[in-house]
Amino acid sequence: MSGPVIARREAPPRTVWALEQAGVPTLLARLFAARGVRSADELDDGLALLLPPATLTGAAQAAKRLADAIERRQRICIVADYDCDGATACAVAIRGLALLGAPRETLAYVVPDRAVHGYGLTPAIVDLAAPQRPDVLMTVDNGIASLEGVAHARAAGMAVVVTDHHLPAQQDGRIVLPEADVIVNPNQPGCGFASKNLAGVGVMFYVLLALRSELRERGAFSAEAQPRLDALLDWWRSARWPTWSSSTPTTGGWSRRACAAFAPAACSPAWPRCSPPPAATRAVPAPSISASRWGHASTPPGASPT
Repeated sequence: MSGPVIARREAPPRTVWALEQAGVPTLLARLFAARGVRSADELDDGLALLLPPATLTGAAQAAKRLADAIERRQRICIVADYDCDGATACAVAIRGLALLGAPRETLAYVVPDRAVHGYGLTPAIVDLAAPQRPDVLMTVDNGIASLEGVAHARAAGMAVVVTDHHLPAQQDGRIVLPEADVIVNPNQPGCGFASKNLAGVGVMFYVLLALRSELRERGAFSAEAQPRLDALLDWWRSARWPTWSSSTPTTGGWSRRACAAFAPAACSPAWPRCSPPPAATRAVPAPSISASRWGHASTPPGASPT
């Protein structure tokens, strides 16, 4: 049985040269060129180049459902994953929903123990969340293949919003999607979102952008007074920048660099509203979950006790 094969990516010499001439350091020029970057323009990390949330299928529908839940003071429970992407996506979801007006007492989350509950929104995880009486169950970084779990949740009277970035399940060679109320995933069939490598925490951030727009249209706040979501950008970086940049091809416009585009400004000392990313992963509870409102923690992930 053969062992792993290490293959060296080709870095087109002319592209490397062009990037160097544009001021990109030699090593970075070679790395970027090997990952598909063809010009320095593609390295522009300005937020004005953010891919429109409207192009992410399901984001607008998820925003409407979440806006309804906030207006009705319905309970929202986040079903996360225990890895870095799931932990930061959970933190972004809880903090973002609170920033946009969801009362703290209506927000909760659960994180599965894969050895006990399995991966994703399994029926066991739905039962774990049930004592918190959620009106809306929202997955982050999982759920696209959770056919049984979604059905179990809806049978229990919960609305289900799936936010994920993984590939959907297949049965007999065809793609099968869970019967959720809303699915937001750049890799679901028919989604024209240009960045197929968007991390789960990035998908959640886009949902929050869409939600803010929906609430603004409903008169919850004006464009001038709307809550700023830039304080959440470093959580995206903490999930994906170290590993993503070395393993994932760069495809799909501005967001192809995912958190890389956000990282330089969002995590600089000059950015006053940032929270240190390490707190995100430490504050999300250990895999097994208690029945308390915030799991093992007394506050939502990354939030201060006050």
